[in-house]
Amino acid sequence: MDPTFWRDRWRSQQIGFHQPHPNPHLVRHHGVLGAPGRVLVPLAGKSLDLPYLASLGHEVVGIELVPEAVEAFFREQDLTPARRTEGAVERFEAGALTFLCADIFAVTPAHVGAVSAVYDRAALVALPPPSRKAYAAQIQTLAGPHAPVLLVTLEGTPDDGAGPPFVVGEAEVHALFGEARSIEPLETVDTLAESPRLRDRGFLQATERVFALSPR
Repeated sequence: MDPTFWRDRWRSQQIGFHQPHPNPHLVRHHGVLGAPGRVLVPLAGKSLDLPYLASLGHEVVGIELVPEAVEAFFREQDLTPARRTEGAVERFEAGALTFLCADIFAVTPAHVGAVSAVYDRAALVALPPPSRKAYAAQIQTLAGPHAPVLLVTLEGTPDDGAGPPFVVGEAEVHALFGEARSIEPLETVDTLAESPRLRDRGFLQATERVFALSPR
């Protein structure tokens, strides 16, 4: 990932990916994540999905590169987190909500603890193709072999390659995760009408795909 790119996006408030409510796919399919446990949310931004997960009884660990995003999250939630530095990772904690402010590839299993599930709405689609294999391997390292994954991707035509968000097809999901997890498509939703950024990029069709990735 390019830290400068993401820091510039946050500082200029080019954060169209942020939603002012919990993601509807998560609300419909949170059962994939299982009983209350520790849910890992990579590239979390300041997503309202995290407090929603906490409201379901989960402990939530978000990983976010940009300090401004983490600070905005706790400020907007009216929380004052405890902070400490652990090597290349700065930890923010308030109740059931933890943020690890760091490059995801600098985070270790010791930082996140025992993960029961992973929720990825905006991480895989934020990464250009050369980074995705390493990302999938890092998720496997952090989550272990037994944690289910609730994954949201974007498919669209024409694919201009100019994300984020990037197009990630089902075949690539299988290539990245299929060796360790079985992959079940859950939902396909046409999102072009609600995606002016994609229309401006010339997309004629855009859908969000939701997958349950279950341990084999």
